[in-house]
Amino acid sequence: MKRRWTGAIGRPWLMLALLASAGAQATTPAPTYDIVIRGGTVYDGSGGEPYVGDVAVEDDRIVAVGRVEGTGRQEISAAGKAVAPGFINMLSWATRSLLEDGRAMSDLHQGVTLEVFGEGWTMGPINEAMRVRLRERGGDGIAATWTTLGEYLDHLERRGISPNVASFVGATTIRIHELGEADVDPSPEQLARMRALVRQAMEEGALGVGSALIYAPGNYAETPELAALAGEAGRCGGMYISHMRSEADDIGEAIDEVVTIAREGDVPAEIYHLKLAGTRNWDRLPQIVAQIEAARRAGLRITANMYHYTAGGTGLDAVMPPWVQDGGSEAFLARLRDPAIRARLLAEMRAPESDWENLLRASGGGEGVLLVEVANETLRPLVGKTLAEVAAMRGTGVEETAIDLVLEDSRIGAIYFMMSEDNVRRQTALPWMSFGSDAGAPAAEGETLESAAHPRTYGNFARLLGHYVREQRALPLAQAIRGLTSLPAANLGLRDRGSLAPGQHADIVVFDPATIADHATYADPHRYATGVSDVFVNGIQVLAEGRHTGATPGRAVRGPGWTGWPDGGGCGRR
Repeated sequence: MKRRWTGAIGRPWLMLALLASAGAQATTPAPTYDIVIRGGTVYDGSGGEPYVGDVAVEDDRIVAVGRVEGTGRQEISAAGKAVAPGFINMLSWATRSLLEDGRAMSDLHQGVTLEVFGEGWTMGPINEAMRVRLRERGGDGIAATWTTLGEYLDHLERRGISPNVASFVGATTIRIHELGEADVDPSPEQLARMRALVRQAMEEGALGVGSALIYAPGNYAETPELAALAGEAGRCGGMYISHMRSEADDIGEAIDEVVTIAREGDVPAEIYHLKLAGTRNWDRLPQIVAQIEAARRAGLRITANMYHYTAGGTGLDAVMPPWVQDGGSEAFLARLRDPAIRARLLAEMRAPESDWENLLRASGGGEGVLLVEVANETLRPLVGKTLAEVAAMRGTGVEETAIDLVLEDSRIGAIYFMMSEDNVRRQTALPWMSFGSDAGAPAAEGETLESAAHPRTYGNFARLLGHYVREQRALPLAQAIRGLTSLPAANLGLRDRGSLAPGQHADIVVFDPATIADHATYADPHRYATGVSDVFVNGIQVLAEGRHTGATPGRAVRGPGWTGWPDGGGCGRR
């Protein structure tokens, strides 16, 4: 009996399939990508469970995540490391430092790929008087060749920067542009022009309107004015973000104002660097969280950001009430020289209660105020001393010493120790919390080393991932990465950023969760964080094995209202 053959030859259809498969394999080579990051623990930004996988990049986009077949022209091993979307600095003051050095070294060493500007003052729109002021008071000879906020962002991109940049438009800047620095209310015509400036900035790519309401002249703006400006941003898909009128005794009322502006302006709102300043307010965190969450349950999009230190930083002039600065710098300094005004000022600074944000009181007095920056070289020996120490050296009271120092140097900077470590830790775990340094992004070299700085400049993001996630276990790593990536990207309305997914811009950070750490201290602030090995911005590697590559692929990231979007942007539509 003839044996029946059961192999492929006896099955013509199977033979054809095998031949077709072989032909396909022979004619379709495995894909080749620009970059493949191999074998890392992928945190995609969603807050979900991580997994071991690969990330493939072609041009400026992520094209595959998971198990990536094929090869990369550049292959990077991330075994034992985390791979995440690039981090978003929700409160950056790199507006000046990027003009001096486009590398953004202090932030790049922490995995930051997007610097977001806009706490009250922005680099546009400016008129000629503001251009002169910027040049004279900038302290670094800034020659502003731009006029609008969009032109400033274009300027940064052209000069070459390593991170991406984005910006709110400053409510203070808009106010100065139309009203100067006096404590006045806008007329209907002036408010209309202010709204038009906001709309122009939104169409140039601004993310919304940002305010800073403890500082003059931003403090002079009343709620209806801010709601009108915020509403203009909202019509372009933007949001309102605010350094509130109080982060201390009157914080409840300040949050109420943010909520009112969000409701009346029909706009999402965020609180800059949420904190409870002053020991008598430290136990109020549950109350404040409940207040924000009640607004969220009512349907308002209220979020917040924070930095990870118990001290804030700003000018020494912030220890004085806003009324004394009415009219700008020259009027301010003239008042400080007037004996009658000085007597009134001292009484208000020493009062146990006030209707303004008394940072000296919130810091517990002069012992809690550290001098860190001077423009007047004769005062350099005072850098690193507390205000109380300088007062003792001079034999004057703390308040008198502060006034005298501002008269000698109106740009003197200070660090204010005001917050509770326990509150900082608890805030990191809030599900609507993102993160910002409230600092520039300098390199730890050259003239930078001659000035003190706040350690948040070099350590804010690494401190979150090292100290609070790994050591304190305040929140899971996946949640922290979400707060650094997809959460702020969604709040800001960014397109194709904030996640590791095909089609997203290739902003990527590779770091070691077991070793990432901040090293900057108040005594020794110019120390880079460690643990971040590789950073990519728009598909270009800017940090390789912890070293800057020299690349400057950063771009201006535009908001929803930008008229350059293919669909025309979001102004006039929600």
